[in-house]
Amino acid sequence: MKKIILSIFCLGLVFNFYGQNSPYETNTWKDGAYIAGTVGINILGLTLIQNKDALTESELQALNKNDIWKIDRWAAGNYSEKADAISYIPFYAALGMPLAFLPGENERKNFGQISVLFIETMATTGVFYTMTAGLIDKSRPLVYNKNLPVDTRAEGGAQRSFIAGHTAVAAAGTFFAAKIFNDFHPDSKAVPYIWGGAVGVSALMGYLRTKAGKHFLTDNIAGFIVGAASGILIPELHKKDKKHIDLYPTASFNINGTGINTKGLALSYKF
Repeated sequence: MKKIILSIFCLGLVFNFYGQNSPYETNTWKDGAYIAGTVGINILGLTLIQNKDALTESELQALNKNDIWKIDRWAAGNYSEKADAISYIPFYAALGMPLAFLPGENERKNFGQISVLFIETMATTGVFYTMTAGLIDKSRPLVYNKNLPVDTRAEGGAQRSFIAGHTAVAAAGTFFAAKIFNDFHPDSKAVPYIWGGAVGVSALMGYLRTKAGKHFLTDNIAGFIVGAASGILIPELHKKDKKHIDLYPTASFNINGTGINTKGLALSYKF
């Protein structure tokens, strides 16, 4: 997954930023800087994910599903290799969403610009996913399945349930596609169905990831919100009449002499 996401980010740097008869406006330097900044944060987040500690034997034995929120408790112990494998179908489909616009003449003329917006959408989604998954220790539902090997339950990769990355990617890709179609064809009768399809695909992904034992319900809800918001807001922030709104990566070091460093995204609104 890491190689796929980083490859997509890099491809975004070679696309043409200029759009013809497009509802969007992009800027080579501004958007290039945004992509570079978010890619940097993603690399940091991926490093945190790779360095997550595995559970010790005592920590594993201390896990009790009764300590889980009731809204999530029913999923504890879930495990399905089949559901996990199927979930990669909508996952890869979401990553290829810009290709769905090639048949449309106007979208095809603006494919470079649409691709840049897509890169920013996935990069933004990636920031929230990698940083939360890297910094928050939360065991996946499968960790509570005592029929699985101890190594599978205790490994560091099984301790990053929040947020649901696959669900976030599925929502980001499908809601991005719905938003782009909506803005290029606002009067189309297909608009409601495309938005409905975005919701359906995202919900299906959440179901599959929960059944697979990868994420709890709240993890999927958070992933859905992050992905859907990114898919809608990134194109919206690039609308030609939205110059008073801005989204950009931020970093602060040694805040007020506390030694605390922060990295993330900031949203500003100019009155």
